[in-house]
This record gives sequence, C-alpha cells and structure tokens, in this order.
Amino acid sequence: MRFLPSAVTRRVPALAALFCLSLTATGAAPAPSTAPLVTGRVEGRVHDPAGRPVPNAQVLAVGTAFNALTDRDGAYAFPALPAGRVTLRAALVGYGPMEDEVTVVAGRTVRHDFTLAPARADARDEAVKAQRPGSALRALEQMATGAVAAKSAPASIAPWPSPEPYRWPREPGNTEAYARIEENRFLAALTNPLSTFSIDVDAASYSNVRRFLAAGTLPPADAVRLEELVNYFPYRYPEPEGADPFAVATEAGPCPWAADHRLVRIGLQGKHVPTAKLPPSNLVFLIDVSGSMTSPDKLPLVKQAFRALVGELRPQDRVAIVVYAGAAGLVLPSTPGSDKRAMLDALDRLEAGGSTAGGAGLRLAYDVARENFMREGNNRVILATDGDFNVGVSSDAEMIRLVEARRSEGTFLTVLGFGTGNLKDTKMEQMADKGNGHYAYIDTFREAQKVFVQEFGGTLFTIAKDVKIQVEFNPARVQAYRLLGYENRLLAKEDFADDRKDAGELGAGHTVTALYEIVPVGARPVALVEDSLVYQHVSLRPGASRSPDLLTVRLRYKEPAGSTSKLLTSRIEDRSSGPASEDMRFASSVAAFAMLLRDSENKGSMTFDQVIELARGARGADPEGYRGEFIGMVQAARTLRAQDAGPENRTRE
Repeated sequence: MRFLPSAVTRRVPALAALFCLSLTATGAAPAPSTAPLVTGRVEGRVHDPAGRPVPNAQVLAVGTAFNALTDRDGAYAFPALPAGRVTLRAALVGYGPMEDEVTVVAGRTVRHDFTLAPARADARDEAVKAQRPGSALRALEQMATGAVAAKSAPASIAPWPSPEPYRWPREPGNTEAYARIEENRFLAALTNPLSTFSIDVDAASYSNVRRFLAAGTLPPADAVRLEELVNYFPYRYPEPEGADPFAVATEAGPCPWAADHRLVRIGLQGKHVPTAKLPPSNLVFLIDVSGSMTSPDKLPLVKQAFRALVGELRPQDRVAIVVYAGAAGLVLPSTPGSDKRAMLDALDRLEAGGSTAGGAGLRLAYDVARENFMREGNNRVILATDGDFNVGVSSDAEMIRLVEARRSEGTFLTVLGFGTGNLKDTKMEQMADKGNGHYAYIDTFREAQKVFVQEFGGTLFTIAKDVKIQVEFNPARVQAYRLLGYENRLLAKEDFADDRKDAGELGAGHTVTALYEIVPVGARPVALVEDSLVYQHVSLRPGASRSPDLLTVRLRYKEPAGSTSKLLTSRIEDRSSGPASEDMRFASSVAAFAMLLRDSENKGSMTFDQVIELARGARGADPEGYRGEFIGMVQAARTLRAQDAGPENRTRE
C-alpha cells in the first residue's frame, strides 16, 4: 500500500513514529527522553464478510497521529509504530466500525486484518450528518466508537528488515515545488518605522510538515512557512463585541530564543456565526481525477474529505461537482443540500485516469458557479488536486488572471492539496491567495474533519476581505524589529490605504496571529543593513520619548461585498509585565520550531528540547489534541536532526 511517498514507505526510519508518543490514551505528555524508539511494522487488509476488499477505509492507531487509508485491494500499512500494545480502529462511512488491540513487536512485521460489515442505510445517513464544532475528531469518533466487532484471529509475525533513513532532497520522479523563502531581516525602527502585510489564515504548511515527519524525514526549508505553523492552532482571543467582524488583541512578552529581545503578538478573532445564520452556499466541487490522483492519499482521501463536507450542508445550500482529467466534465449539476444521497453517489463513482486539463476544469467550475450565482449567498469553487496542471491553460500567470477575473464577479476559490510526489505548493497557495480563498493541505481524514467540520464557517464563509495590518514602531523604545513569517504577504507602506490592493480574507470564527521580535532600545544591537541618507536626517517627534507606546497597530478591511475599507487602530504600551500568557508561550514555541526546521540564522540559542519544554508548559486544556500532537512532531524532528548531525552530535538538541 502507498499512502506516503513510495520511497518513504520503503525506507521510513524506525524513529518516524516518535511524534505520536506525546498523545497517550489519556492525552498526557510523556517526559523527555533521548533513548532510541523501538518500533515494528503493522500491515493487513480490510474486507467485508464475503471476503471482498474494502478500499478507502480509515485505519488509525488510537491516541496517536498515525493513520492509513486502504488501497483498492483493502491493504493498509503502518511502517513504524512503537513496540507494545496499540489499539487499531478501522472505519468507513457505510460500514460498522471495528477496533482491535494489537501487539507491535520490535523489528518485526505484525499482520492484522479487519472485517467491516455494511451498516444499515439509515446508519449511513446518520454518519454523514453534521457534527458541529467542538471536536475535530468528533465525526471520525462517531464512526469509530459504536459497537466494536468481535476480535480477530491472533496476529502473525514475520521478520522485518531494518529500514534505511530517507531525507530530502527528493528522489528522481518527485516534482514537488516550493517557493523560495527569504526570511524577514531586522529593520531599524528609526528609518523603517512601518511594517505592512496582508493577513494569512492558511495552515497548509503545518499539515505538510506533519506529513514529512510522519514519513520519517525532515521537510525542505522552503516548505516551512512560519506563520502557517503558528496559525494552525486556535487561540483564546476575545470575541468581537461591536459592529466590526473581528476583534484585535495584542500582547508583549519575553523572547525565548533571545533573552534581551521581546516578542509582540497581534491576534485577530473573527466573529463566530452560528451555522443556521450563515448565508446559503453555492458550491462547486472541482475534483482532479487525472492519473496522478490514483494513490490512496489522493482521490480516495478527496472523496472522504468531501463526504465530510456533504454532512455539513443545509437544505438551502447547493452543490455541483465538476471533474477534470483529459477533459473537464460536469458529473453532478447544482443540487440542493437536502439531497445528500445524490452527492455521495456522485463522489462514489469517481475514478482516476488520464492527463490533467486543469485550466478547462477551472473555467467550467466557475461557469457552473456563475449559472447558479446567489446574490446574497456564498459563491465558491473548492478545488481538490495534487496541483499537477499539465494540459491546457497551465502557466501560473494565465491561471491567476482567470482566478482574479472570477473573484471580481463574486466567486471565491478554496484550494485543497492532496498527496505526495508532485505537490505544486507554490501554484496552489498563489491561486487561493488571488481567489480570496483558503489553502489547506489534507494529509489525513482527521485534517479533513478539522477543515470541513470544526472550521466549517471559517473555511467557506468570508466575513472580512482585503484585511491588511500596518504596525508603526516607536523608535524611542524600539531599536529594531523583525516580522516572523509572512514573507510572501509583505506589502509596501503605500498599499495599506490603497483599496485597489488585494489582501487576505478572514472567515467566520477564524483567528489570525502575527509575531514580531523586538530589540528594545538599550539592548545589544543586531546586524542591520541600512542605507545612508545624503539629503535628509530622520528625527523623532518631541513627544515620542515621553509616550508609553511601544507601537501602534492599524488594520484595514472590507465587507465581503464592499469596495471601501474601514480602519481600526490599537496601541501597545511598553510595560514591564509578568510572564507571558499560555497562548503567547505556545505560539512562540511553534515559531521557534519553524525556525529550527529552517535552520534560521535568527533561531538564537533555541533547541528542540527547549521548544518541547516551552510547549509542554503552555499546552493547557488542549481538547482537540493538536498541541499534544505538535509536541510529538518536535520530538520526531529532534531525533531526525540528530541522525543528520551524526552520532557525536545527537545529544546537542
């Protein structure tokens, strides 16, 4: 079975499972350990009572981030699970779930099969009903916590050869593409007092990084977008109280990787809108069914993801399905949300094959959206692909012009990335950005649940568009500053008040977090690249030194259908306060992790062990388990980096 890159599944290191250890059955995080992790392989098949294979079933190791999809023969595999007892759960919409306890034997392959019995028709309908926000795993748990099937026969054990390490750079045939990231540098507050950027609510980079670590390899540096890792997590910001669609929260605290520096956090909390009060949706699913989408982590997972979304639809919503391969076609005309059966049946019929006419498919999807346009509703195309556009309109410039033209008509674009080996991350992020939409990478069914169930409103319903942030630093208190991440979202200072300049969108209930590293006046200077001025001298206003302000934050946004922006202003005073909040500390641990993965020159004294300690101390309630999963990812990255460094350096991190 291939649910990770083919080279990866052949050569996953024994430590690839490390990041799951921070999630135990009780959700508790273990103490740090430098002892090597002992793992074994588990594989098997899922079939029905007649012995027929059950493809696209979800098999997961309960209490961890490890999961797999069965292929067309019903086969699944976990290349490296921690030795010992583990509970495996198999589930698929339309079947009764099954759960078994398996003993993983170090260095061996354990075989374990599941038999899933078809559920009653009414049970299947219940399985796709909406699971409202409250748990990202709730819909999966609904399928998996019913009556458990009888235990299977004892598992058989076979020898398993030791795997070889796998590391980026990619192997021949891997065409994944990432845009180069030039990290933001420190700027002097006196000569560059303004920092301007567009918000970004995407979190694709985080789930993509998780995919690399689960496969036993460190991600390429340019796949790590710091702001997307930070924004993957929900934070406890205050809800908006006035007429504005979002509230602004600010905080200043210590910087974990530079003792004499400070961190400033700017947070936006989008207004939560009850699903019943959201406007009706005119959605077009645009699904890539080309030959590159055949593997289980692509089209089969696409189907599962859209099934989760179908379960969220209301009678007033409408869905059409367009597919593209060698040619584009309409497989389901616009259908009311009450007819979920027609949508599920159309998804079930999809098969992969052919080349990729991405441009034709995108045009057709936009045309279908235009034909069913809802003037007072949410009009959106949702593209699901591995990004391999190779027939027809394929240049980035042509795609972007098409997306921008249809955006101006009121139809937005959400982009979902799937699979490995040919992920076109650069193109997909740019398309979503220019299409006033959201870019997510779906590596597991759990992530699909997060995007389409827990974050249903934020993913599909825009409450504010063209949201820009401009920060003015007080040079009397700030020597220099650096924006962490957002490198591809930077704007010229003149763009802030220019309503013609496109910027990011904020969805219902979404949060946005931005971090600045501040060098206070009096701290040890940092290296700056500044031009000397010949004809002018920059000086402070007389009142600047007397002001308690550290900085001023200005925000501009437009209503979803508006063309004129509104201005919000907030100030942060330079106060010596107590310890940073729990959310601030956790966000800083994620930022530090991103810098370590990128081997940033700005990471200072930070190590993986310090990131783990900081994150554990700020984990908090963690009802969804996201923060615990993050701690496990840091543990995995620590071990992989030690492997790269060699035996003599393995204890340094």
